[in-house]
Amino acid sequence: MRGLSGPLARAWQWASPALVVFGTGSVLAGLVIIWAARLTVPYPVYVSELGAVGAPTAGPFAVALLCIAAGGITIALAADHARSDVRVLGSWLPAVTIGFAGLCFGVASQVTCTATCPVPFVDPRSTTQDLTHTVFAVLGFAAACYAMLQVAFSRRRPRVARFSLVCSIAVGAISGAGGVLALVHIAVDFGSWLEFAGMTVAIAWLATYGMALVLEGRDRVGTVLLDPELQERMNGEPTAWPRPSGLSESA
Repeated sequence: MRGLSGPLARAWQWASPALVVFGTGSVLAGLVIIWAARLTVPYPVYVSELGAVGAPTAGPFAVALLCIAAGGITIALAADHARSDVRVLGSWLPAVTIGFAGLCFGVASQVTCTATCPVPFVDPRSTTQDLTHTVFAVLGFAAACYAMLQVAFSRRRPRVARFSLVCSIAVGAISGAGGVLALVHIAVDFGSWLEFAGMTVAIAWLATYGMALVLEGRDRVGTVLLDPELQERMNGEPTAWPRPSGLSESA
């Protein structure tokens, strides 16, 4: 993290990978819980329906979303300052976008939809609670997709960038198709599976991004431990200038 020096910098070098490991584990745990809950329902449902008021899977769904929210926020806190190389996407850091997505999922975990999750503005049974949940769930998902694009157009990590681009296209296409099917009430069963597929890809991307940060942090720590000059810089000690060459000494 910029602005830290000496003992604080050393502590952050060790703490940052640990935070990302925790965040990555949290989002994967959330994904597993959601799928475990989904497999207990014998009929097609959309993701948010698992947490609907009165649903037997409402408790696990809330825990799962909280895990994803906590994991996303933790990864965002430990992420670096790499920006997108595209001006529009580089207005702020991907970490900010991921953190915002985590906050949205946190709200959506606490304000769930009512029974059967009626679609706001389309279904007359929809309530303010449904609208609140839908807005924050959509904002969180959209923020996650935007973070993928930000990372996709950054030269900092080429492999992760390519993976992010593929994921952003896949999530956009899959989730877009699922959302349209839900709105028009056509092939709802297929649309629900599309939504789960898009969610899985998005969470898998976040976990992969987190692991990339972990590996990069581990390599950075190893470099610092092997390089005395970097150790001196982190300790705030002046680095000794190289001795002059023999020609200078003889002059």
